[in-house]
Amino acid sequence: MTVPTDQDSPWKEILRHYFPEAIAFFFPSLHPLIDWQQPVEFLDKEFQQIAPDSETGKRYADLLVKVWRNNGPALFLLLHVEVQAQPEANFPERMFVYALRIFDRFRHPAVSLAILCDRRTDWRPERYEFTYPLTHLCFEFGMVKLLDYQTRWPELEASQNPFATVVMAHLKAQETKRNATARQQWKLSLIRRLYEAGYDRREVLNLFKFIDWVMILPEGLKQGFWLELKAYEEERQVPYITSVEEIGFERGMQQGRQEGHQEGRQEEARSLILRQLHRRLGELPEASRGQIEGLSVAQLEALGEALLDFTHLSHLEAWLAGQER
Repeated sequence: MTVPTDQDSPWKEILRHYFPEAIAFFFPSLHPLIDWQQPVEFLDKEFQQIAPDSETGKRYADLLVKVWRNNGPALFLLLHVEVQAQPEANFPERMFVYALRIFDRFRHPAVSLAILCDRRTDWRPERYEFTYPLTHLCFEFGMVKLLDYQTRWPELEASQNPFATVVMAHLKAQETKRNATARQQWKLSLIRRLYEAGYDRREVLNLFKFIDWVMILPEGLKQGFWLELKAYEEERQVPYITSVEEIGFERGMQQGRQEGHQEGRQEEARSLILRQLHRRLGELPEASRGQIEGLSVAQLEALGEALLDFTHLSHLEAWLAGQER
């Protein structure tokens, strides 16, 4: 099973983990205006009421965030990450519409910011504008283009901001789209950089999850990748990345095929599957757990391979639905 890369979730998750760092990295003039001692409030429910259409695709990630100015009133930040491969003609209009709805909802302007992740060097929307008789509007918003960091690689390597790693992973994922071997090597290199930069265990795991999500490897290279990563962690005596247990999972499946009777193998395989799914997707719904309970050993083995590509609960649900046909 091949699951398409869904970049919405990893971007949203990493932004929520490191929101002050994201503003400092991408919009450095804005960062010192905000009192970061005050709590940052993510207004997910309010934004979905304002822009329900934002859930219709996986092309972008939106965050509406309430922060506080230094010695001043609150600021509403609309942070938009455009991750689709092709530019969107009505993107500036969408930014304007969202800002207008935020103003209508809160009676307060939003600071509108865009992070563009596409590969078109000539697509740089920064404003929405129109002119009619006696009426003129020019709405401008902050914008950064990840492609511009290609010429700033030494600066990224020297940076301690976690979003330097995020940008490097995104750029190398694009660059190695048709070269799986190069992607494997860059993925290992970026992960080793996390340890060499002195990140603690929590930060290594957070950033590894983003790298792993955007730099998906084909099945033929995954085993070699995990073995190299395991050897590196053992050498440094820092077994931070718990996902290397996927190697143990595969060995457990092989061992289960060689020993024990059918029922014991099935129960062992199911237990391993459920633990791995919980690590990747969180708590599973009862309906999904019930479907997994009814899978044969062969189906559990197939699921054990497929789940390495799962990034959303919807991927598991789609896989399970396919087993019922």
